[in-house]
Amino acid sequence: MQPLSGKRKAYDRTLRFLLYFCAILTCALLVFVIGYIFIKGLPNITWDFLSSSPSYIKDTIGILPNILNTVYIVVVTLIFILPLGVGAAVYLTEYAQNRRLVSIIEFATETLTGIPSIIFGLVGMLFFCQFLSLKSSLLAGALTLVIMTLPTIVRTTQEALKTVPNSYREAALGLGAGKWRMIRTVVLPSSVDGIVTGCILSIGRIVGESAALLFTAGMGMALNSFFSSFDNFIHSSGATLTVALYVYAKERAEFDVAFAIAAILMLLTLVINLTAKLVGKKLKRK
Repeated sequence: MQPLSGKRKAYDRTLRFLLYFCAILTCALLVFVIGYIFIKGLPNITWDFLSSSPSYIKDTIGILPNILNTVYIVVVTLIFILPLGVGAAVYLTEYAQNRRLVSIIEFATETLTGIPSIIFGLVGMLFFCQFLSLKSSLLAGALTLVIMTLPTIVRTTQEALKTVPNSYREAALGLGAGKWRMIRTVVLPSSVDGIVTGCILSIGRIVGESAALLFTAGMGMALNSFFSSFDNFIHSSGATLTVALYVYAKERAEFDVAFAIAAILMLLTLVINLTAKLVGKKLKRK
């Protein structure tokens, strides 16, 4: 028994070493990538760079249109996706009786999650831009992102709703509350932390998406106004920060500008993930 015990100890130590090594290597690669992007990009970020528009006549490079287009895309996408995603999750969890239909829908959402974003871009270009005649516009890009991020909202909301104890539902129904009143006053407030966290993570995916928007939202660098006529706004082409990163790095070979945009995107990603974590903890305490 003693040799077997010694072999088991050596086996455990080897596995523990490999586990720690992989964890340290992963963290080191993450720190290296973030640090390299910040070192290359932060020195190129100036106020003029953030607050001006690109112009060949004035020989200026600015990303203000790209920042605003990113905000517009996020806002329009959330307007569509929150009612659809949360409503679908509430129906599947609280109302649906046909478990086979629920499993089919859940399988479809999981399948949508694994589809590459470039496929969504091609489908969005064919359906929204050409079939619906939206052309390359912010609205077409937002609708494409709705399809992409809908599974994330549905699944996170479903998991948040399932964490609410059934005793809460039974108590509300026992006090005379209707089905919808019980959901609105008991279930949704108890699961709001998971719903908000899923929405924030979806915003992170929207901000970081580029492949789908190349074919749908276009690469326009003009300054679009959200308060202009709605028809002009939704049909105007606009490049987000990720699309601008692709344009400056791949098409124009201006890598200093590309690294500056990458640093801004990295900061946004870190802020979004940190916000999701803090909001989740704060809501759980409540």
